[in-house]
Amino acid sequence: MATIDPSGEIANAVEKAIRAVPRHHFIPPVGLVAPVRSRPYLIDRDADPGGWWQAVYSNTAIVTQLSDGATPLRELNGDYTSSGSAPSTVADLLNLLDPEPGNRVLEIATGTGWTGALLSHLVGGRGEVTSIEIDPAVAEQAAKNLADAGVAVTLIVGDGALGWPPGAPYDRVHVSCGIRAVPYTWIEQCRPGAVIVLPYCPNFGGNHSLRLVVLPDGTAVGRFPGFASYMMMRSQRPVAPLDPRGPEERHRLRTRVDPRTIAYAPAGADLAMAAMTGLEASHCSATDEHGELFKLWICDPHDPHSWATAVWRPNSVEYDVYQVGHRPVWDEVLNAYFLWVSWGRPGRDRFGMTVGPHGQRVWLDSPDRIVG
Repeated sequence: MATIDPSGEIANAVEKAIRAVPRHHFIPPVGLVAPVRSRPYLIDRDADPGGWWQAVYSNTAIVTQLSDGATPLRELNGDYTSSGSAPSTVADLLNLLDPEPGNRVLEIATGTGWTGALLSHLVGGRGEVTSIEIDPAVAEQAAKNLADAGVAVTLIVGDGALGWPPGAPYDRVHVSCGIRAVPYTWIEQCRPGAVIVLPYCPNFGGNHSLRLVVLPDGTAVGRFPGFASYMMMRSQRPVAPLDPRGPEERHRLRTRVDPRTIAYAPAGADLAMAAMTGLEASHCSATDEHGELFKLWICDPHDPHSWATAVWRPNSVEYDVYQVGHRPVWDEVLNAYFLWVSWGRPGRDRFGMTVGPHGQRVWLDSPDRIVG
């Protein structure tokens, strides 16, 4: 059987688990491989078994659902809504989680079931793994996958944001979907000293891994060790920008700041801008009738009527900004970026987060230096 060789350093226990739990039990006969810099393509175990096996035992994510199941994978058109994550990505988060034999673990977002099986292997026969999946069809397939692999995981169909009180208190919480706002319910259901690991995805530039430790006072505190990006938790998906009806809410501006300065800012700047503004950003390169262009979108995830686009074109001294709604989102982002510059351009490793009953706060260097 082929073996997976995830990139990067892997803790010995995690490496053994990855090699002990065959991934092919958790990948469907037809899947979608979506490389970052090339076109997505289908893998089909019946039509091309060699290609299927090669993809399964490579370090790549394999999409298993489009548009919450509304679009067949073969159409190659739709939002990615469930997948088997890349082995190196899984390994990174499991290393941060550092589960120990006998731990009681809560997994948020079962997906294919492979990570739940790895967790079960890591905590051993005395440990317990409870996994929550919101999509009944995904959960049903995960249950079959786990049974085929001979792995016992308690599988719950429900909203992972609510946790699972009957299984509490937990020693570890492993989150396999993107989180913008950390649900306090997870902290309430943990023991003091418990570890929560999640992909923190404010969706402003790059996203981040977050490792929290639950304190005796009922809060959780931690830092951002590196990069992580997952499909968003369904209840936290952003709304799509809309163009308001009234022309009085549309504004055309000019800026001397190259939009790529914001789009390609370092991870520390991304964290700072997201924390200070609560906005999201995305970008793309394209061409139109005037030639090459680069477009940056800024939007309020809670208000589809508040957004802006900034457009870069070659040999320009100033750039067009088209802003919609009453909120000056472009100005807010620029102010946040240059405030980050004034701090000495701190990197991601200097930022952290505290989560309590009244919400979450991003901080710089220490929890008493709140950002935003």
